[in-house]
Amino acid sequence: MPKRHLHIVAFDIPYPPNYGGVIDVFYKLRALHKQGIKIHLHCFEYPGRDRAPELEDYCSEVRYYPRLTGLKSALSLIPYIVKSRRSAALIARLLQDNYPILFEGIHSCYYLDDSRLKKRLLIYRESNIEHQYYLNLFRAEHRFFKKAYFLIESLKLYLFQQTHLKHAKLMLVVSRSDADYLRSKFPDHNIVQYLPSFHANEEVSIKPGKGNFVLYHGNIEVPENEMAAGFLINKVFAFTDYPLVIAGMNPPLRIVEMAKAHPNIRIVANPDDDTLFSLIRDAQVNILVTFQATGLKLKLLNTLYNGRHCLVNSPMLAGTGLEALCTVADDEKEISDKVGELLNTTLDTKISNQRAVLLKAHFSNATNAGKLIRLIFGG
Repeated sequence: MPKRHLHIVAFDIPYPPNYGGVIDVFYKLRALHKQGIKIHLHCFEYPGRDRAPELEDYCSEVRYYPRLTGLKSALSLIPYIVKSRRSAALIARLLQDNYPILFEGIHSCYYLDDSRLKKRLLIYRESNIEHQYYLNLFRAEHRFFKKAYFLIESLKLYLFQQTHLKHAKLMLVVSRSDADYLRSKFPDHNIVQYLPSFHANEEVSIKPGKGNFVLYHGNIEVPENEMAAGFLINKVFAFTDYPLVIAGMNPPLRIVEMAKAHPNIRIVANPDDDTLFSLIRDAQVNILVTFQATGLKLKLLNTLYNGRHCLVNSPMLAGTGLEALCTVADDEKEISDKVGELLNTTLDTKISNQRAVLLKAHFSNATNAGKLIRLIFGG
């Protein structure tokens, strides 16, 4: 069999795989490498994320490009998250061969409409309906200048979606609801393909016994997660004595101050991977709420593989097909009532077995890598 080569353009350095978007990229690299794909990885660099020699274990080549931040990228009709990820060196390298090109997220799609690439197989990997995501960030944000940025970026992203994504010959979409949306915009249904996120888990591993606390985790400096944490503190746990742990990156001062007012609530700021993994496994209830029904929340998958009870609101499940594996509650009283029930209920082994069967059927990295290879290379 001839060697199969693939360019992957990543919006960030996908190592360490410690937040949603790069988790999908990193474990996709690893799964494709295991099945013999020769990967040519192109990474845009962020301050604070170092170049990663570990990526060379899975890629035939790894190249890095600086983000072009500043006014020149901001003063454009192209979204800032896209315009700042352009590079003459990148396009020059892509033009040296005829391999397929996978653009990770709309962030990396600056060259999707480049006429020099029109004969290539160009693939868009969707992780969110980004203009909807930014509109919801606008609604969640309470600082004026950030609100203005999110609103303007949302409009630019919508326009970019209309003008640029049509050049993709294949769209790989992380949730069924997002796939339905994109099919409504791009009616050739063969272009839009549902392909769930890649992730770190191989098998369901739930700690026996009961825990004695509820866990909410996420990157709390993201407005969506800050809003969710504030909701849980002020609307649910402030009126109970149920112990709540909020764990995540860079919790804003207002969330820390909110939690201090309640002896049953504590913050674990910036936990390392081992600490967070232990919290997920030790909690009796992992509670996940969101006010955005786009994308697939990888922390939901991680919780189902490793945690006991998983209590979510409806938007968290949109398009995932995971409804049967979670307890669903949407308003404050319903959430509080369900927390009380689940804190006193040992997780049935039947539920663990049900999780294992469903997750293996739909979220296996090896299976989904095989599907991706067939979509790109045929056979």
